[in-house]
Amino acid sequence: MKTMLRLCAESEVVEGVPVSVELDNIPPLAVYRINDEIYVTDRTCTHGDADLTEGFQDGDEIECPFHGGSFSIKTGEAVNLPCSKPLTTYPVQVIDGIVCIEMPNHSA
Repeated sequence: MKTMLRLCAESEVVEGVPVSVELDNIPPLAVYRINDEIYVTDRTCTHGDADLTEGFQDGDEIECPFHGGSFSIKTGEAVNLPCSKPLTTYPVQVIDGIVCIEMPNHSA
């Protein structure tokens, strides 16, 4: 059976305002709401060491607060330079009002 990680209450995730999540043994995460769908990505920009939850969410893109590059929240794809390496994204399940993901394989 797969281990599910509880990230936050679904009600805490508001459109346009990423939620920062830190759990032991996994990279910091960001939780987003886009058109009533919940998405989860790694929280740290792949170009610099920036916290993406401090950036600007514009629709389905998150802009890095350091250099202005951006990523697709849905796919993790880098969509604007200087970002070029994609973010890791995670399949989401909402269980009893709690946003959950499976334990990532790269957990420490």
